[in-house]
Amino acid sequence: MPEQRVATQFLASEWGYVSARPYDDPFNALELDVLFTHESSQTWRVPTYWAGEQEWRVRFAPPLEGHYSYQTLSSDTTNDSLHDQRGALIAHAYTGKNHLLAHGPLRVAESKRTFAFADGTPFFWLGDTWWFSLAKRLVWPEEFQRIARDRQAKGFNVVQVVAGLYPDMPPFDPRGVNEAGFPWEKDYQRIHPSYFELADLRIQWLVRCDLLPCIVGSWGYYLKELGPSKMKQHWRNLIARWGAYPVVWCLAGELAMPYYLDEKFGTGDDPDLAQSWVEIGHYVRATDPYHRLVTVHPSSNNPGRQQVTDDSVMDFEMLQSGHDGYDSIQTMLGVLAQQRALAPTMPILVDEINYEEQVHNSHAEVQRLAFWTAFLSGSAGFTYGASGLWAFNSEAQPWGASPHGLTWSDMTWEEALVLPGGVQLGYAKQLLERYEWWRFESLQTCVSQLGDSSNYTGMFAAGIPGEVLIVYSLKPTFPWNKKRKIVSGLGAETSYHAFFWNPRKDQDHDLGTITSDAEGNWLVPFEPTLQDWVVVLEKIS
Repeated sequence: MPEQRVATQFLASEWGYVSARPYDDPFNALELDVLFTHESSQTWRVPTYWAGEQEWRVRFAPPLEGHYSYQTLSSDTTNDSLHDQRGALIAHAYTGKNHLLAHGPLRVAESKRTFAFADGTPFFWLGDTWWFSLAKRLVWPEEFQRIARDRQAKGFNVVQVVAGLYPDMPPFDPRGVNEAGFPWEKDYQRIHPSYFELADLRIQWLVRCDLLPCIVGSWGYYLKELGPSKMKQHWRNLIARWGAYPVVWCLAGELAMPYYLDEKFGTGDDPDLAQSWVEIGHYVRATDPYHRLVTVHPSSNNPGRQQVTDDSVMDFEMLQSGHDGYDSIQTMLGVLAQQRALAPTMPILVDEINYEEQVHNSHAEVQRLAFWTAFLSGSAGFTYGASGLWAFNSEAQPWGASPHGLTWSDMTWEEALVLPGGVQLGYAKQLLERYEWWRFESLQTCVSQLGDSSNYTGMFAAGIPGEVLIVYSLKPTFPWNKKRKIVSGLGAETSYHAFFWNPRKDQDHDLGTITSDAEGNWLVPFEPTLQDWVVVLEKIS
């Protein structure tokens, strides 16, 4: 009789297969897949991961309710203990409350500009940068769970992590170990399964906290260390372990940028790296049975589509603005506008700006400015970052110098955790979620002091025509300034409920009902305090 298993739709079920025949090098000796066939005849070929010794394990998250049969497929077809093992599975509906599971897999929305779950529920990407969170620099479970709960409470729903092959260090730097050591042997012949077992606990906890893991497979320059064949093995292991969870794949960080001490560093992207990463991207797409979203994390001001030779490997695009504080905003906006105009249409989001309190000119107001100008200019989301948090500095474990010889920051992750910018971006997301933000479009023609890539101090506007208008302005109007802010295009003598919203404190300052003039214009009152403000106009029907 074949095995009979019970599972839940979208939830990972796991079991193993042990080879009766020993292999001297089991990781490289064979590949084992499990073919699942639904009663509707749809199939999913799911890779297994090597669990150590002579064992391979499969994780399967049933995409549909109903009955499945399954069959193992081993590259060593002569091994009867692994090949052609059969069973059956019935999957019941998911009835839990986890937001990442209750609505089906995350997809690109029908508009091709934003994200939504399979059932159409919109998803606003608010990420945090935890590059080193799978290393023991962040103590499991106490510290990891504490930070996850903090970010969940503040409204974050994405965490960007690196799967062991970390940035800003040479290979096998001791700062990259977890409690079991490094993810790979030093000759890159085999993974260390124990490393990934401990990483599993962290990824699972993120999902439990409604935090979507955006898994960066490695930093780009590791491709020269491993080579394409071993990098594909790396990715097969990641897909087998974590593809059954609600995740997003990021092929590499700073995908085509050479290593910091490479002779090519500083001369631009490496085209050989770019081409090889495209090959790996196609491999990831072919190997992942769940078709999780795929992207790349680019180098500064070189968006993803400029770093690959075939953008079909990507579902959406990321943008890194660099680490120049206010000076990076103009470049960010210019690149954002440039990439949004490209075909095919795909979502684009800003996934790295100058981390809060890193370098001399990146305080909370820079985070707010970047968020609001990016979103109102069409970004599908935003990823925050804080100095000290991305590398998990502590008093006992400071980061030290990067390969270029400079130290980014001496701030600890505990100090970074309470920086105001992280709280304030959570406020911003909450404000947007009062409205159908996914329907927003640029309404820059409605503001008098136009903000754009050449003037980030101007006004930025977006909304739903005839329903709601949101305007962000970095600079308040001084009483002696005769050039007052005007909002236009409101319709002649049309009534709106208006309020200022304080992006620092999440406070509404009600302006009551306002009425546009005969030409559809409204003169914006003086702001309550001299800081950046958001103006909201809700049309009264």
